[in-house]
Amino acid sequence: MQISYPDWLTPQFVYITLSAVVAVLIWIEGEMLKKTDGKLPKSKFFQISSLLDTSWFFVSVVMLYAIDLTPLAITVPAAYGIYTTFGWVYGTRLLKRKGIPDSPQDLVVPAKYIAYSQSFSLIFFALCLLVLSAPWLPISQG
Repeated sequence: MQISYPDWLTPQFVYITLSAVVAVLIWIEGEMLKKTDGKLPKSKFFQISSLLDTSWFFVSVVMLYAIDLTPLAITVPAAYGIYTTFGWVYGTRLLKRKGIPDSPQDLVVPAKYIAYSQSFSLIFFALCLLVLSAPWLPISQG
C-alpha cells in the first residue's frame, strides 16, 4: 500500500514550516531570558528549545543540499546559517566584555544578544510565511 500525500506537502514545505516553529521558539526563549535577567532558566522546555534551535543550524545546512528548494526558499536556510554564525561571534564578543563565566550557572545572556535573537526571530518568521505563501502570491518563483 502506497501512501499518497497532497501536492503541497513537500520536503520544502515541511522544512520551512518547522523553521517557522523554530523562529517562535527563539522568541519564547528570549522572553524567558528577560524574565530571569539573562540567567539561563531552569526549565526543561528552555533546554530542549535551545538544543533544537542550535541543531537547526546543522539541519539547515543539510537541507541546502538534501532537498530541492526554490530560489526564494533557499533564503531560509541561508538566513538561519548567517544568523547562527554571526550570533556565535556576536555573543562571544559580548561575553568577553563582561568576562566569560566559569560555569553555565554563572552565565548571563546579555540583553543586546536577547534583542538580536528576538529581532531575527520576527524577521525569520515573516520570511518563512512569505516562502510558504509564495505559490499563491503574484511573485516570480525563479
